[in-house]
Amino acid sequence: MRTQEEGMRLPGTRYQEPGWEQVRKLLGACSLDAFARVDPSELLAPAPSDGALALYVDLLAEALHAAGRTARAQASGNSYGETVGELALSLAYELAARPGDWDAFRTALGAEHARAPAFWRQPGGEALLRKKVNDMFAVLRDKVDADNYQIACGRPCSPNRIYAYRMLDTAYGEIARLFAGWREHTAQVGAILGRPVAFSVPIEVRQLQTVGGCRPEWIMRWSETLERFTGSPGPLHTKSKRFEALKNSPAKIAEMLSEIGEYEAISSNRDQDWLHDQDTAGAWIEDYWRVLDASQEATTPGPDLILEAREDELDAPAPASAPYVPPQASAPDDDPAESGRAESVSLPPGFLSAARAAEDPGSWTGRLLAQDSLPVRLAVYLKLLGGEDDTYPDAWRDPATGALPTMQQLAALDGVSLPTLRKRRDAAIARLEAAPRTGG
Repeated sequence: MRTQEEGMRLPGTRYQEPGWEQVRKLLGACSLDAFARVDPSELLAPAPSDGALALYVDLLAEALHAAGRTARAQASGNSYGETVGELALSLAYELAARPGDWDAFRTALGAEHARAPAFWRQPGGEALLRKKVNDMFAVLRDKVDADNYQIACGRPCSPNRIYAYRMLDTAYGEIARLFAGWREHTAQVGAILGRPVAFSVPIEVRQLQTVGGCRPEWIMRWSETLERFTGSPGPLHTKSKRFEALKNSPAKIAEMLSEIGEYEAISSNRDQDWLHDQDTAGAWIEDYWRVLDASQEATTPGPDLILEAREDELDAPAPASAPYVPPQASAPDDDPAESGRAESVSLPPGFLSAARAAEDPGSWTGRLLAQDSLPVRLAVYLKLLGGEDDTYPDAWRDPATGALPTMQQLAALDGVSLPTLRKRRDAAIARLEAAPRTGG
């Protein structure tokens, strides 16, 4: 079970994890630095606001860069490797592209200024100014993450839906905390379960391992009984309309909890994939050095030296005089070695030639992975999308399973060891993640 401190992940989102609190604080502190260099009253002028927005973003970016070496800026911002400083700077530039959010901030600033002129100079005014900045960026982060979620999933998503995901994830965290301390919270746990809790640990406490395993009726009862146990109404039982669509819809709650849980499982598996490979890779490298030592003492090279030489040959650039032949131009079965390797893993002899012909080398992914062999490219798709994605061409599929070839099959097709294929696959994925996503 993940801890609540690890936070929620959703496809495409970057600001939903607990690192957001430090991002928010950094943006607030650096905004105050920016306002120390330009009077906030200048931002309230009736003239077009784009000039004021550009000035604010420039000053904010300067302050963020100046704070870049602080412990807060260099702290982890999310589980994808971005720092607090990187996320804060990125959101500042998002503001520059979204003047509507800036206009809403100016309106809120103007309303407060009308009640208390130049309130930022009064006692406590700096904290109020910082709160207005925090509110602006809190709204902006959900808009940005909602847009990126839609791009990642191809499904519509509003900022309010992102907020609802976060509420449900927080509710799950609270329920998990109560379940873990069920002896101290017997009455509340019983209210959530809808039955009295005796002296033995409830079976549901043992079963709740992930957010996907949290039942919607628990969420609804938790919210319903929250005022009785804490004095404050639960999110589904306030007068707010924000969660209106969820208040009497356990099916919708279940769907959203399941989606959070599914992506959590996918992303955590990817994060920990190297741990599953660690023992295999360690054993392989020990065998490699043992055979290498033995082969250097022998009169003929051992199998690992032969493989190493073959890999060097594959990695070497083609001679300058050799004409470039696009992968899709290869004739079926024109490489007996490829055909033999395909047959050795129960694939059709012309599998690689047919699979190349089905590729789209002009796509964004195809261009970035052009330097990699086809088995490496297929290994990338296998890792990122799974073996049975609907978008795969039929020529890429193993006729026996209908899915992409396994990593073992792809390693044999490439004529390399399984650890070598994994290393090349992960390097290719790292290039994809580092590249700006432009073009089709």
